[in-house]
Amino acid sequence: MTATQTPPETPAEKTAVLPTVSVEEKPFRPRASGVLGRGVVWAAVAWLVLAVPGNHLSPFDLGVSDVGVLSTAAIFAIIGLSLNVLIGYAGQISLGHQAFVGIGAFTSAFVVTDLGMEFWLAVPVAAFMGGVQAAVLGAISLRLSGLYFALVTLAYGMFAEESLFGIAALTGGEGGKAAPRPIGFETDYQYYYVCLAFLALVWWLDLRLTRTKGGRALQALRENPRVASSYGINVKAYTMLAFVVSGVFAAIGGSLLAHHDEVIVPSSFDFELALLFVLMTVVGGLRNRLGVVLGSVFFALLGSGFLVEVLHLTGFVEGVIGLPKEFVALVIGPILLLLTITRFPGGIGQQVAPIRGWMLGGRFDRHAGAVKEIEVNDVRA
Repeated sequence: MTATQTPPETPAEKTAVLPTVSVEEKPFRPRASGVLGRGVVWAAVAWLVLAVPGNHLSPFDLGVSDVGVLSTAAIFAIIGLSLNVLIGYAGQISLGHQAFVGIGAFTSAFVVTDLGMEFWLAVPVAAFMGGVQAAVLGAISLRLSGLYFALVTLAYGMFAEESLFGIAALTGGEGGKAAPRPIGFETDYQYYYVCLAFLALVWWLDLRLTRTKGGRALQALRENPRVASSYGINVKAYTMLAFVVSGVFAAIGGSLLAHHDEVIVPSSFDFELALLFVLMTVVGGLRNRLGVVLGSVFFALLGSGFLVEVLHLTGFVEGVIGLPKEFVALVIGPILLLLTITRFPGGIGQQVAPIRGWMLGGRFDRHAGAVKEIEVNDVRA
């Protein structure tokens, strides 16, 4: 018998490629050394935020003025988160945000000083008034967007500055309105932790908002209101929601700011403050919660002159340039804004994204958080 011969392979069979079997990639788990390293970094962050301002377990002591600046930084972070709801989520820019902060400040001072109520009741009342004024202004300007909406908020901010804050019964006139701190938290060291606790609360509320149906609707209408409307999303209602939430958060920040200064005056809430709020939010990184907080803290420290003193630049800034250190933020801010628009669309949040991802247990990816499109272009004009 002859052996069976196999036929020669055809060209098609020779070039055929065996199907590849997909192998599921195992989830990344850091090694023991990586876990230890992350734990050390988390402990260092907790030490800087919680222990150092109270002079606990610290080799150096912070003075009262330094701790007061840190309290202001926490308050600015709350205000930054409030503005991020409006600009980052709803895509509407506000140039009169100092009015919402001022209403919250004077309402809280009025409740405590004139009505004799406690601070812990004054803050919710101020938040309620912030939501009410935002709802009223939102109802008036809901048909507008982009530049026209910004002009309405600018006009409202000027109206509040020139008229509302001139009502002596509410603001105390030129002498201002007293706003004592809560009992048990009278010192700057104690009040810092109050501001930090409210920052954590606002952070949590903002996080919960983005995970709800309303938060997802806000993100959809920011991308394209017409497409969102075609999917059954009520554009006006959710824009109003963003405006009210932003007003509530801003009023909370204003209330804390009033009791931080203990005497609040109308001249504190001007257009320069509104401009600073916009700069710190955009430079921090729109829709990036951590970036907005870091940007707000940076501008608070820079605007108070704290960073200039720490870096020993007071002589150069005031002596050589001839610029008061309190105005450095308004000079550096526009430069950082241009860099954000042209080079780093994700702002500070984009820069710290690799570190944040690593600290949360992932691989260190230097491309994490990269944003290709310019964030501020998402604001509809």
